[in-house]
Amino acid sequence: MTRPRILVVGAGFAGVECVRRLERRLSPGEAELTLVTPFAYQLYLPLLPQVASGVLTPQSIALSLRRSKKYRTRIIPGGAIGVDLASKVCVVRTITDQIVNERYDYLVLAPGSVTRTFDIPGLVDNAFGMKTLAEAAYIRDHVISQLDLADASQDPAERAARLQFVVVGGGYAGTETAACLQRLTHAAVKRYPRLDPSLIKWHLIDIAPKLMPELGDKLGRSAQEILRRRGIEISLGVSIEKAGPTEVTFTDGRVVPTRTLIWTAGVVASPLIATLGAETVRGRLAVNAEMNLPGHDGVFALGDAAAVPDRAKGGDAVCPPTAQHAMRQGKVVADNVIATLRGQALRPYEHKDLGLVVDLGGKDAVSKPLGIELHGLPAQAVARGYHWSALRTGVAKTRVLTNWTLNAIAGDDFVRTGFQARRPAKLKDFEYTDTYLTPEQVREQAEASVPREG
Repeated sequence: MTRPRILVVGAGFAGVECVRRLERRLSPGEAELTLVTPFAYQLYLPLLPQVASGVLTPQSIALSLRRSKKYRTRIIPGGAIGVDLASKVCVVRTITDQIVNERYDYLVLAPGSVTRTFDIPGLVDNAFGMKTLAEAAYIRDHVISQLDLADASQDPAERAARLQFVVVGGGYAGTETAACLQRLTHAAVKRYPRLDPSLIKWHLIDIAPKLMPELGDKLGRSAQEILRRRGIEISLGVSIEKAGPTEVTFTDGRVVPTRTLIWTAGVVASPLIATLGAETVRGRLAVNAEMNLPGHDGVFALGDAAAVPDRAKGGDAVCPPTAQHAMRQGKVVADNVIATLRGQALRPYEHKDLGLVVDLGGKDAVSKPLGIELHGLPAQAVARGYHWSALRTGVAKTRVLTNWTLNAIAGDDFVRTGFQARRPAKLKDFEYTDTYLTPEQVREQAEASVPREG
């Protein structure tokens, strides 16, 4: 008999936790497991700012999916660009641009999210994102190259512009990115005797009235004081009106000459979700507490791309798009897929947040584990301890701990690795959000070719 096909889309926290649990709890003859992902690694996203700042190497937070000798899931190197629920077909664009149809009996959608952008003139053409490993590595090269180019320039105006940096987004990603990269430039400028350190200016802006409001007023103010003490200019209630290659205009009328605009103003569900033609909640797929898509017994969705009811909060609340929830949802979905396969009852997802951690680099951090407010070294110990323990493999834990230790003792060499090419790569070049199909195109693709057998 043909084994049932379980297809998992996405190798983030949710998808990998689901696949690993399925491998452990299903016998090889019980089902065929397939994972669709462009890269055969799980990215530990919360540590991206430390890659951008050079504290960690890119490899240390890219956890290989092929290290385990027990690994038996077939990996399709590509991205899902459409799903036809009626035909039970997932359309995949491989990394070589080949379009293939993958049949499934059970589908787990964990495609994650993409950077949320708005219709701001020049934004996608001139801003950098901080969502992928390539972007983090590229931004590090770019920031160091601005110091190199400013040092070589004979034009005072150009020099000043290259030494101004703008980060949009006062959430965790934006705050940590600004904090970590400011430390990088503060340390690096000492190696450039021709540059005036006072010319280096970092701007952190957000349309919201508070920085990281989830932390509460006290810790939020503490984080702001730390950043301002370092010289980072924080502007709240402000966003970008337009972005150009050499300057950025804020909504309050200010014009900042800069060659560096980093956009971290939130995320939205993967465009894959729109191809299903199913009900959504603010762009995320509407699922029940068991993370099952209503009307489709074998289809589950979780993580950033799904509006999973937050039973701990009640009402209409949905789980926030955090790694903490995604990892735990992955395990529950795996159990529910197995339960569906075996004709057993499903269980709902319920989890209370354990707290929040924000690493501001060096000895600075703010954390709120189990509701306890911390800052300084205790908060830093909690933040790094949490991230270290959440890394999935012993190899990754060893690499990260070694990187942290080496950086603390020896500092940074401020080496560029060559990503800064003559043609810069910006937001639109990294996330490929224009590759997805419409629901009509998905149906045509599913009907036009014979689905590929496993």
